[in-house]
Amino acid sequence: MNKLHCDLGKLILKNPVTVASGTFGSGKEFKDFYDLSQLGGIMVKGTTLLPRRGNQPQRLVETAGGVINSIGLANGGVDDFLNNILPEAKDYGTAIIVNISGDTTDDYGRMAEKLSVPGVAALEVNISCPNVKHGGIAFGTVPDMAREVATMVKNNTDLPVIMKLSPNVTNIAEMGAAVESGGADIISMINTLIGMAIDIKNRKPIIKHIMGGYSGPPIKPVALRMVYQVYKTVKIPIIGMGGIMNTEDAIEFIMAGASAVSVGTANFVDPYTPLNIIQGLNKYVEENGLSSYKEIIGAVHR
Repeated sequence: MNKLHCDLGKLILKNPVTVASGTFGSGKEFKDFYDLSQLGGIMVKGTTLLPRRGNQPQRLVETAGGVINSIGLANGGVDDFLNNILPEAKDYGTAIIVNISGDTTDDYGRMAEKLSVPGVAALEVNISCPNVKHGGIAFGTVPDMAREVATMVKNNTDLPVIMKLSPNVTNIAEMGAAVESGGADIISMINTLIGMAIDIKNRKPIIKHIMGGYSGPPIKPVALRMVYQVYKTVKIPIIGMGGIMNTEDAIEFIMAGASAVSVGTANFVDPYTPLNIIQGLNKYVEENGLSSYKEIIGAVHR
């Protein structure tokens, strides 16, 4: 029996350890390090309907304990993904989860339809994007808009739909409830916090775009708190992420309510981190006499 077998509704993973979008490329960047089939899943780099060049450099800066990025969703577009990336990625022997971003709800619907093809296991919907039809307000900060995106994606695909929540909100539980009511099958959380860094010599922001997404170990307490709150509110599974660097971090997220976890910034520090966590979870389950890691999901709520 595989004690790490993970079922997130219709999305079945061999284990609960995935790698976060934007930190692992499409997988080929890491395939020389180890056999990618050992992973529970790969959340590939964010994809948009049309190609994007992204933001001007400097768009990445290391900070105390983490990084700030403002890549701007640079990618070749959904057709490039389907034609040039998926044919290789689908042979990695693990679940390929495509992260999608849009400027309008229609963008999300069109991408969901295009990506509903063999080789794609699920869609992860990035709602931290500005809605160009509503003055640039991020979809993920207004419950009604988040619900609308979830419904649009669900109406255009039979794949499991994962809604990725932004932490840059007042009430994260309300956002979780909104996407669940919109039809989401799974929630992933959290996306990056908004941060900035300043060059004190030149008296200017280091990031050309001024602000960017802050990730790394310091955001873990925030992410844990939010997973804990959303778990108490929704009935759908949660994939927890935000500062996970080792097995202990992953176990904390699972005990807070996550059914799976995703490793992000740690991939830049040590590409073997996801494998170390898989091995560590196996050891934890064995040493504690558990029949499955699922026995500790939401353990702190009991």
